[in-house]
Amino acid sequence: MALRARQRLGKYRIIRRLAQGGFAEVYHAHDTIEGVPVALKVPHAHLVDRALLDAFRAEVRLTVRLDHPNILPIKNAQFIDDVFTIACPLGECTLGERMRRRMALRTRIGYVEQILAALAHAHWHRIIHCDVKPDNLILFEDDRLRLTDFGISRVAARTIVASGSGTLGYLAPEQAMGKPAFASDVFALGLIAVQMFSGHLPEWPYEWPPPGGELLRRNLHGDFIGMLRRAIEVDHRKRYLSAIEMQAAFESLMGRDRLLRPPPRKRTAQPVTSNHRGWKSLRFRQFRAEFGKVLELSDTCRRCEGPVGEAMRVCPWCGRDRSRIRGATRHPQRCPRCHRGRKADWSYCPHCYGGKFRRISTRRYKDRWYGGRCEYPDCSRQVLMPFSRYCPWCRRKVRRPWRLPGSRKRCPRCGWGVAAGFWSFCPWCSKELPAR
Repeated sequence: MALRARQRLGKYRIIRRLAQGGFAEVYHAHDTIEGVPVALKVPHAHLVDRALLDAFRAEVRLTVRLDHPNILPIKNAQFIDDVFTIACPLGECTLGERMRRRMALRTRIGYVEQILAALAHAHWHRIIHCDVKPDNLILFEDDRLRLTDFGISRVAARTIVASGSGTLGYLAPEQAMGKPAFASDVFALGLIAVQMFSGHLPEWPYEWPPPGGELLRRNLHGDFIGMLRRAIEVDHRKRYLSAIEMQAAFESLMGRDRLLRPPPRKRTAQPVTSNHRGWKSLRFRQFRAEFGKVLELSDTCRRCEGPVGEAMRVCPWCGRDRSRIRGATRHPQRCPRCHRGRKADWSYCPHCYGGKFRRISTRRYKDRWYGGRCEYPDCSRQVLMPFSRYCPWCRRKVRRPWRLPGSRKRCPRCGWGVAAGFWSFCPWCSKELPAR
């Protein structure tokens, strides 16, 4: 029997029904103890048997294993008045509902990035979701997407025998035949991405270009289109093997700024201030010659075109915020929070104090670029990259100010070294520097 509005279920007060699926109903409820809104998942009463309850218990145990900001956590799972109930945080809407309204291209790119991060985390734990679709992606504040409903997931084994469960429209061909794989989740993600960017959901036989292909060519870089095309290949052997592999390809394109199609360049008359631009170019060239190797100037500011390094929090020339970067990195992976490079054996980001990384390797890599030492004696490695704000091993803040070789000047606020005669802002703490 369906629950009614204002009905009490333990400490929860039902407000309204949000969705109804083949196995369960989802309700918007109010936690009268904690005073927060929650989503309650309750199985259909006429379907409740031992097998269904075992499936729900398996979903809870799978989800608890996955601690990731883009996977919906479970607040509580218990029998309440003989009803098995799963309580989760309540989001604002589903991605399917959000896709009915206009979205900026950068917003859509961010959604693809977050879905990839969630699936890569699940695949790392050898879990196949098996039902990736817009209605199973819940949107929270600050455009945070969270993947939910691991009810028909399968833990990967050498041979996987499943029932072909899933949602029509996002079901990979091999999954429909009862043989789901990590590439099946990649296929569903590719369909969602193509649908977001083209406005049409590709259908069998998934020929290329899909409906809305002209919109893809108009807005997306050719390399990104190629990545999406590979993700929805009918033959699973031609796709990315897992979301982990696809995430690495996506981050590589992001680092090279090859996701969106660059706007056409307009020919304009030579400005009167060309001498000023030439003077700026000469100044940047001189700065690169003096400090290029020390600061690893691998990128340029997108506002003023000044040379900037990966560790800089703001552009030292114009003060533009660089809390998240899109420039090149020499490291194999990126921090999911600030997108700066990270080594395979780091536990934390040395720049943004983000959460703990999923360690890719336990091997201790040597690096000639380690130029400092962590001051805490109980730190496991006690080695630091230049201009790191935090230790990547113990996560504690670096207390000793970094000096800039070749310059005796220091920032009056943070005490870190600055390039006298060049910078207008401190790249480490954003303070405006006094004119020379």
